[in-house]
Amino acid sequence: MSNLYSYAKVDCPAPKCLATSQEIRDRGSAFVGSVYRASTPEEAKAAITHHRNVVHAGKKAYEISAWRCMVLKHGKSGLGGPDDFEVKAGYDDDGEQWAGSKVSRVMQREGVLDAVVIVSRWFGGTLLGPARFTHIETCASEVCRTFKRVEEMEECISTLTRLDDMLASLRQELSDLTQNAELATSGSALASDEIHSVAEGRRSRQPDYTVVQRDLDITKARRLVSARESAVKSVKSLLSNKRTILASAKAEG
Repeated sequence: MSNLYSYAKVDCPAPKCLATSQEIRDRGSAFVGSVYRASTPEEAKAAITHHRNVVHAGKKAYEISAWRCMVLKHGKSGLGGPDDFEVKAGYDDDGEQWAGSKVSRVMQREGVLDAVVIVSRWFGGTLLGPARFTHIETCASEVCRTFKRVEEMEECISTLTRLDDMLASLRQELSDLTQNAELATSGSALASDEIHSVAEGRRSRQPDYTVVQRDLDITKARRLVSARESAVKSVKSLLSNKRTILASAKAEG
C-alpha cells in the first residue's frame, strides 16, 4: 500500500508499459517481457521500480532489465548534430546472473533506443540451466520488435496528420481560387466544376486512425501515407493548371 501511495503522490504520470510478450512456461517457471519508453537511464530505473513495486506488487519475481538511451554528451547543446549525442546503456541481472547482458544484446541487435526492456521471471523451483537464457531472449526480442512497430506507426500517424493538414489547406486554396476567379472560356467551366468537386471532396470529416494505430497495421498505414502523397500531388497539379488558366485569361483581358 505504501508503494502505491507514494506513486499516487508523484505529479508526473506513472510509466506506461507499451507492450508485453506472450508468457513462456517451463517446468514451473514463467517468463514475460515488457517494454517502456525511457529517454534517460533515470527514467529507465524509474520504470523498473514502477514495474517491480506497482505492476508486480506482491508477486516475487526476478525483474531482469536493460536500457539504451540516446542522451546529450556533457557540455553539448545538440546543435552540433549526431556527434553531440551518445548512447547510455546498462542492465540489471536482479539476481539472475548474466541475464541482464542477454537482454542488452537483444536490444542492441534489434536497434532499440530510448527504452527499457524488463523480463520478469517467476522461479518454479526447478533449475532450467541455459534454457532460461533462451526464454529471456525470446521475451526480450518479442517486445523489442513490437516497440519498433510502435515507433514506425507513430511516425506514420505523424506523417498522415501532416499530409491531411496540407491536403485540407491545398483544397481550400483551390476552392477559393475557383470561386473567386472568372472563367477564361466556356470550355473551362467543366474543368472548374471538376476542380471544385475535388476541392470540396472529403473535407468535412477528419480522418480517424485509431483502429490502424491500435492494431499496429503498418502495411495499411504505409498505404494511407502513399495515398495522401498522391492526393497532395494531384491537388497541387490542379492548382498549377488553374493558375495557368487564370494567368492566360488575365493576359488576354
